[in-house]
Amino acid sequence: MAASSAPSAAPDLKSGQLLNLITATTASTVGFWAWTIIGPLSARYTAEMDLTPTQASVLVAMPILVGSIARIPVGAWTDRYGGRRMFTIVLGVTAPLVLLTAVAGETGSYALIVVVAFFLGIAGTVFAIGIPFCSAWYDRTRKGFATGIFGAGMVGTAVSAFFTPRLVAGVGYFNTHLIIAGIVAAMAVVCWLVLRESPAWSRPTEPILPKIRHAFTLKVTWQLCFLYGVVFGAFVAFSNYLPTYLGNVYDYDATAAGTRTAGFAVAAVIARPIGGTIADKLGPKIVTLTSLAGTVVLAMVVAFQPGQERVYGTAFLLMALFLGFGTGGVFAWVGRAAPVKEVGTVGGIIAAAGGLGGYFPPLVMGATYDAERSSYFVGLTLLAVFAALALLLTFTVRNGGKTDERARSET
Repeated sequence: MAASSAPSAAPDLKSGQLLNLITATTASTVGFWAWTIIGPLSARYTAEMDLTPTQASVLVAMPILVGSIARIPVGAWTDRYGGRRMFTIVLGVTAPLVLLTAVAGETGSYALIVVVAFFLGIAGTVFAIGIPFCSAWYDRTRKGFATGIFGAGMVGTAVSAFFTPRLVAGVGYFNTHLIIAGIVAAMAVVCWLVLRESPAWSRPTEPILPKIRHAFTLKVTWQLCFLYGVVFGAFVAFSNYLPTYLGNVYDYDATAAGTRTAGFAVAAVIARPIGGTIADKLGPKIVTLTSLAGTVVLAMVVAFQPGQERVYGTAFLLMALFLGFGTGGVFAWVGRAAPVKEVGTVGGIIAAAGGLGGYFPPLVMGATYDAERSSYFVGLTLLAVFAALALLLTFTVRNGGKTDERARSET
C-alpha cells in the first residue's frame, strides 16, 4: 500500500536537455531568417517595381500576417504531435517557399510576390513550436531561462538583415534564395534526426479546437497577448521596417541600413534571455514594467528624429535592449500562468498576438509617413501610447508563483 501511494519519480530532464535547446534555437534562427528575407530587400523591390511607401509596407508586412495567425494552430499541434515533428514539417515547407520568393521577385509582378510573401509567413510559426518544446525540457524555476534562450533564435532577423543584401550583392538575387532554401531544408533534416521530446511531455488526447477555445477564455491569455503584442510586435516591426525607415529618413543604402538593422536585432536577442533569467528570479512583472517604461521614453526620442547618428543610433539600440528584455519577461509568464497541458496552445495564441503586433506597425508607418518632412512622428508616437497602455495593464497581471502553480496543477 505504501509503495502504491508513493509519488512517481520525476522525469530526468538533464539528459539531452542542452542539445535539444540548442538545436531548437538554431532551427528558430533559420526559420526567422527565411521569414524576414523580404524586408532587407525592400529597397530593391521598391526600385524595380516602382512601389509606393504603402505598397512597400504591405509587402514587408505580409509574411508577418500568416506567421502570426498560423501560430495558434501550430502551437496546439505542437501540444498534440510534439516539437520534433512540427519543426521538421514547418522548415520542410518553408524551403520551397523561399525559392518561390525568388521566382516571384524575378518576374517583377507585385501581386505575385505579395501572394508568395503571404505563404512565406509559415516560417514564422517556428516560434510557437519551440516555446512549449523547450519549456517542457526545464522545470518551473528555469522555464524563463529556457524560453529566453530559445527566443534568442529571433537573431535570425539580424542574420537576414546583415547577410541577405550582402549575398545578393555577392552571388546574385536568385542564388541567394537558393542558398537560404538549402540551409532551411538542411535544418529540417537536422531537426528530425537530432530533436527528441522531453520525458515530461505526453501527448494529450483532447481535441485541438476545444483546447484553443478554452485558451481564449483565460483572462491571462488576453492580458499577455496585449503585452507581447506591444514588445515583440515592436521588435518584429522594426526588424522588418527599419531598413525602409533608415533609407527614407537618413538616406542609407540597403547594405548600410541592413547592417544597422542587424545591430538592432542582435541587441534585442542578447537582452531576451537576460529578461527571462531575471524573471525567474524576481518575477516577470518587474521585467515587463522596466521594458515598457524604457520603450515609451525611447519611442518619443526617436520620433523627434535627432540628426546625429550617435544620438538616434544609441536610442534605437537602447530600445532594442528594452524590447528584448520585455519579450523574455512576458514569455516567462506563460510557463507560470498557463495550465500545464495548454502551454503550447496558450503560448501559440500569445505568439500570434506578438506577430500581429508586428504586422500592423509597418502599415501604419507607411500610411502616416510624411514624405515632405521625411518623418514617421505619428507612427512612433502611437508606439509610445500603446507601450504606456501596456505598462498600466502590467500592474493587473498576477506575477506567477507557487499559488499559480498549484492552480494550474488542479486544472
